[in-house]
Amino acid sequence: MAEETEQREAMEFDVLIVGGGPAGLAAAIRLKQLMPEVAVCLVEKGSEIGAHILSGAVLEPRALDELIPDWRDDPPALTTPARDDRFMYLTATRAIRLPTPRTMHNEGNYIVSLGNVCRWLGAKAEALGVEIYPGFAASETIIEDGQVRGVVAGVMGIRRDGTRGPNYQPGMELRAPYTLFAEGCRGSLSKKLMERYNLREGVAPQTYGLGIKELWEIPKERHQPGLVWHSVGWPLTSDTYGGSWLYMLGENLVSIGFVVGLDYPNPWLSPFEEFQRFKTHPEVRKMLEGGKRIAYGARALNEGGIQATPKLVFPGGALIGDCAGFLNVPKIKGTHTSMKSGMVAAEAVAEALRGGARPPVLESYERMMRESWVWKELHDVRNIRPAFAKFGFWGAMAWSAVDAYLLRGKAPWTWRHHQDHETLKPASQARKIEYPKPDGVLTFDRLSSVFLSNTNHEEDQPVHLVLKDPSRWKGTNWDLYRSPESRYCPAAVYEAVGPEAERELKGTPDAQADAVPGATAEAGDGGVRLVINAQNCVHCKTCDIKDPLQNIDWRTPEGGGGPNYIGGM
Repeated sequence: MAEETEQREAMEFDVLIVGGGPAGLAAAIRLKQLMPEVAVCLVEKGSEIGAHILSGAVLEPRALDELIPDWRDDPPALTTPARDDRFMYLTATRAIRLPTPRTMHNEGNYIVSLGNVCRWLGAKAEALGVEIYPGFAASETIIEDGQVRGVVAGVMGIRRDGTRGPNYQPGMELRAPYTLFAEGCRGSLSKKLMERYNLREGVAPQTYGLGIKELWEIPKERHQPGLVWHSVGWPLTSDTYGGSWLYMLGENLVSIGFVVGLDYPNPWLSPFEEFQRFKTHPEVRKMLEGGKRIAYGARALNEGGIQATPKLVFPGGALIGDCAGFLNVPKIKGTHTSMKSGMVAAEAVAEALRGGARPPVLESYERMMRESWVWKELHDVRNIRPAFAKFGFWGAMAWSAVDAYLLRGKAPWTWRHHQDHETLKPASQARKIEYPKPDGVLTFDRLSSVFLSNTNHEEDQPVHLVLKDPSRWKGTNWDLYRSPESRYCPAAVYEAVGPEAERELKGTPDAQADAVPGATAEAGDGGVRLVINAQNCVHCKTCDIKDPLQNIDWRTPEGGGGPNYIGGM
């Protein structure tokens, strides 16, 4: 915290948007299309639009067609029509082709760099007059008399000890009658708003997955433009939800990734290492052979579906995009639904601004969303993801076929989720997993991977990963689960160190450690302690979700920090 309260400058807008992903940009564009005269401001914590965007991604163009009907005349870079769907079941040595599920047919869709799509949308928004401020992290919501009035953004130069450094900036108050929060999955301000306004009352708990991605260049003779390849099965066991994607775009690029549901029970599991192991499968190795990895990233995904969607509105604002949880899990797509939610919110805001009265709560947004194609689409697939937790892999596969082809989402019940942080077994009761060492050609360690994400944070800023109660870490996270955060983090942020940890975790990839610049020893004792290498953080939010005590709090670092994904991501 700063040493003393300082008066901040304030800027007034008609609408403020927090987050420069597909939802936020679609909302900004739609607002300007409907009301060119309104003042719209969008802030983005990444160093530029697209810097923090990570996705597979196959784009279903339904929302984009509605927003910019002629977009195909001037498409974003690296837009490749999807041509060949393959859905595979993997054993350790074989790849068995299965019928492609109805929800995963991609005719008419496009393999894209979602970062490039956002940069392209950002240029469209600016051309319409939207003020965009990248590298401007919103760290605090302004709430007055119970109503959101805007955010504080751009605070910089606070030292690790809380004092003001020579480059201190108090930030700006960005104010507006309506603020749309488009922070993506597990947004730090959105999380607090859900608590403040009790937005999750009466809905199922949200459940999440961790998506880890690499971008490869492969020889052109191996490249099949438009290939959309998904798999389930190996290397995951039947009690863990997850699967892969492999998309070929451009002339020689491959987006390859792996998703692990964060309700997994084995505390020894490392999603990063499962992904590395997946690449050694004979069929996957064959597609990557002779290639070179050029980028890496990771991000948590909302997987809760429509039953986990919170109340979308509160005095002065609304949740849009993936911070509200509009991902269609069986489709493995969320860009089109996120964009549509931003467009609907923009229409609700325009209606309120035109009316003059400016009601504090945008009730029409929630009503219009429930009447939109997004709600029907998500309602029809609502039971597929929870079936995996309820029945296991094979039972869920059978149920998904019945639900998709016979019931078509019309089952008279809706299954709920459980909390991801409650699912871990004690380490003593779980199978210890020995992962092979990386070869540096096909498989890699986490630290070299973080290097490829271009992640950076100002070293002397306050650590943005905070243990709410450091005294609780050892008795639960270490004694009971043997430091699961040191394995589920895909960026080697968390390390259990000391003689006891070295004996217990010997052979675990990345389980070495002395503190690095930007790290703090947060908890433990002489036998074992936790070191937090906050400099490595790629902003995936997994720790904020999976920590068994909910003791880790991800807080907004300075703007411009974190990953800087290249255009192909």
